[in-house]
Amino acid sequence: MHSDPNTIRKILTELGDTWAVVGLSSNERRAAYGVAAVLQRFGKRIVPVHPKAEAVHGEQGYPSLDAIPFDVDVVDVFVNSALAGAVADEAVAKGARAVWFQLGVVDEAAYARTRAAGLEMVMDRCPAIEIPRLG
Repeated sequence: MHSDPNTIRKILTELGDTWAVVGLSSNERRAAYGVAAVLQRFGKRIVPVHPKAEAVHGEQGYPSLDAIPFDVDVVDVFVNSALAGAVADEAVAKGARAVWFQLGVVDEAAYARTRAAGLEMVMDRCPAIEIPRLG
């Protein structure tokens, strides 16, 4: 199951607090902007990853995962499904502990590769919806 409640809880509570948010820019109308703010409210450090490498919510942005000069725990993916698999592969290469595909982002092959590499993964869910449910 791609959105197992135990996996969701584990990613949100046990795997670390540094979240690279791929697709996060300073565009306040994009879902990533609001989701990143919720993650921050719940104590996560967000790291914007976007070709523009803009600072967002007070955090320095980077043009790619491999440009981030420190470890990240979770890679939250806000790109379309056609691009998401490559991001999941980059997350594995980066040494992340989990990959989270946002609502509407689905790639079965990427899910299988990522899990086979030993990472936790959730697809087609939103952490901003799930984290308040933890109680």
